[in-house]
Amino acid sequence: MGGSAPRRDHHLPAETTSFVDRRGELTQGRELLARARLVTLTGPGGVGKTRLAARIAARVRRAFPDGVRFVHLSGLHDPALVPLAAADALGLHDRSAQPALDALVEQVRDRRLLLVVDNCEHLAGACARLAAALLHGTEGVRILATSRHRLGLTEEHLLEVRPLPVPDPDADLSAAEGYPALTLFADRAAAVVPGFRLTPANRASVARLCHRLDGLPLAIELAAVRMRVLGVDQLLDRLDDRYRFLTTGSPAALPRHQTLRAAVAWSHDLCTLPEQAVWARLSVLAGSFDLETAEAVCADTTPQSVARPPQGAGHLVPHPQPTALPAVPAQPTELPGTRLHPAAAPAGATLTLPPPGLRTDDVLEAVAGLVDKSVLCREPGPGGVRYRLLDTLRQYGLEQLRRVAGEEEAARRRQRDWMLRRAEECERGWFGPGQPETVARLRADRDNLRAALDFSLSAPGETLAGLRLAGTLWFYWHACGASREGLYWLDRALAAAPEPTRERARGLWVAGLLAAATRDFPRGRRHATEALALARALGDAAEAAHAEYVIGVIRLFGDDLPGALRHFEATVARGPVPGQHLSLVGLDQVELACALGFLGETERAVEVCEQALGLCERHGEQWVRSYVLRILALAHSVRRDWPRAERHGREALRLKLAVHDVIGIALTLDLLASIAAGRGAHEHAAVLLGGADRVWTDIDTGRWGSHTLNSVRRDSEERAAPALGRDAFERAHRRGHTLALAELVGHALQEPGRPQSAEAAPPPHDDTTVRLTRRETEVARLVAEGLANQQIADRLVIARRTAEGHVERILSKLGFSNRSQIAAWMTAQR
Repeated sequence: MGGSAPRRDHHLPAETTSFVDRRGELTQGRELLARARLVTLTGPGGVGKTRLAARIAARVRRAFPDGVRFVHLSGLHDPALVPLAAADALGLHDRSAQPALDALVEQVRDRRLLLVVDNCEHLAGACARLAAALLHGTEGVRILATSRHRLGLTEEHLLEVRPLPVPDPDADLSAAEGYPALTLFADRAAAVVPGFRLTPANRASVARLCHRLDGLPLAIELAAVRMRVLGVDQLLDRLDDRYRFLTTGSPAALPRHQTLRAAVAWSHDLCTLPEQAVWARLSVLAGSFDLETAEAVCADTTPQSVARPPQGAGHLVPHPQPTALPAVPAQPTELPGTRLHPAAAPAGATLTLPPPGLRTDDVLEAVAGLVDKSVLCREPGPGGVRYRLLDTLRQYGLEQLRRVAGEEEAARRRQRDWMLRRAEECERGWFGPGQPETVARLRADRDNLRAALDFSLSAPGETLAGLRLAGTLWFYWHACGASREGLYWLDRALAAAPEPTRERARGLWVAGLLAAATRDFPRGRRHATEALALARALGDAAEAAHAEYVIGVIRLFGDDLPGALRHFEATVARGPVPGQHLSLVGLDQVELACALGFLGETERAVEVCEQALGLCERHGEQWVRSYVLRILALAHSVRRDWPRAERHGREALRLKLAVHDVIGIALTLDLLASIAAGRGAHEHAAVLLGGADRVWTDIDTGRWGSHTLNSVRRDSEERAAPALGRDAFERAHRRGHTLALAELVGHALQEPGRPQSAEAAPPPHDDTTVRLTRRETEVARLVAEGLANQQIADRLVIARRTAEGHVERILSKLGFSNRSQIAAWMTAQR
């Protein structure tokens, strides 16, 4: 499948180990995708379906100009979240009130893209509905799924992923290197025993071992780790003993799923007791997780602190009394002793209880041991290293956890409590300079946030904590394009916890805000009005002020400009109330300036914006500041002061990219295109307009049906197209339409006509707003010189892990996605 170079980013899983040759399946997969729109890779657990799917997708991605996106489902258990997970993977930010699946189909209707949906078997019905809707509602979307079972659609083409072929151990092995199973074992063994390779002396034993493991890649990898302490023949002898023990009394041949189970069980038995306990408790975690999360979930003593976003102090207006929401009643989480579930363990399996009093230091050592044994995968993430359990190993760990009465519930409660504490720390630090890091961390944690919410709203007696968590994340749902998912969780939580509590008052106004973001103003007004009444009845001035903000926003965007102006004049004149979140104090001022701007009172609008800027700058805040700057740009454009308007618009755009506020980016691109057209930079305006149209397709192609937004877009085209000529306008528009988001913002932040690099130069950040530490600046210089992480570590005499962490923080601070953008930015700074 050929095609032009892709214009969108690809989000395939990073490969942390070598890929063993599967040429036949790769070719078959590419051929099937060339003629079929739904291809499902089927096969047993541990056979390598996910790796193969990622490889196939990488090979065909040039044929999909709108990108290849990967949807991970292993950590998801609610079928209703499947279309939301797909939309999230596609970078869509739908704000309509239509069903999630319908909105998804509508937004990708005209795109040519490949969606890789991984681990479908436990959500087969929802995945089948997703695939059917995309196949019937679009023409250019293709789906590559992985599942232990077929999805059952008539359009589905199956590719069975078989175990790796293994030679007969007693036959001629002179060509043994040509067998992928043996190559895989040798490769993984060499990782723990440097210099290991296949030789005439060990070929037969390696072949017999791989034959015993049925050629299953995961089983072979787990066995190869034991080469650290055993020779090949010792490994084979012990494995044979283990299998005979596991299958004693079974007259049937050893099935492949039993082979994998035996390999996993054997790895489990070779773990220390703390490692076994940590493996079991980590199995409640979904997706990837960091070390702090592992310690919080696995240790019997709760960690004393949560990692906070940098300099994230002071999110509340000072209050004479504590204003935090009441603590959720503590539940016992200590080890439940030796009470066992009555269900018998599988025949032959050993049953070990977690050691009592597991400390955080024990968890650290156990995590290191599980990484060494290939039970945990290590991968880069925001803030440093993260870990992941393969789905097969997670399921095994859950089985172990469930054999001790109460252990699973205790671990899930610890996980929920930790996610709640992390969310509260992030909310406290939100009005500050650490917003990009906070966004990156919460996005990395989203599977675990979902798991915590699902546990809270499913387990008896936990619903209040679920409502508290969903409400605490208001800033994430609202600022980061997750309104639809936030509304889903809040609807569930509000229905499950109808009692008149502060948590409910918070949940109601947040639900009202998110409903208004989907332009469901009646629903939003009902929720916000109920929240205001409840907050006043409870005597909670802060939550009442928050609810008033939502009511004002609905007036502003529901075409009641005079009412909105009176509302925000009153709230701004009143000033902050004790306990009110500073973000919402700032947004009160933003909406007042917006109403003034819409009504033509630009002088007053600028004055209010200057006050709001002062508040943001005192705290190093970026998200609210980006909205203030956009209103300033709008006000100056009304005055036809194009230089000031463009300067403020560009700075707003840079800040919005830093927190990945896609809706804000779309609005600001529209404004910058209008400014460019107004000052006569018509080609630049056409490129920006093409890019804005592209970003709006991820939100709402009709710009929510807003007369104002659509008239701004129409006016920009009507000025630029005649000046350029229709053909030249269309060419420039297409150029903007093909740019990925970071490239588009990079273009918007440069002077028209300035040469663009192939990597798309990043926005020229201003050191007055983005500050790297001295060490981060050193690392950025070395990145610009082309050094890899290990070379940076060697140059600065630091650990590679430390170097990786610095690079991740630099990317997060600057809002970049790759190292070449850091290099371009450093060059610009010089």
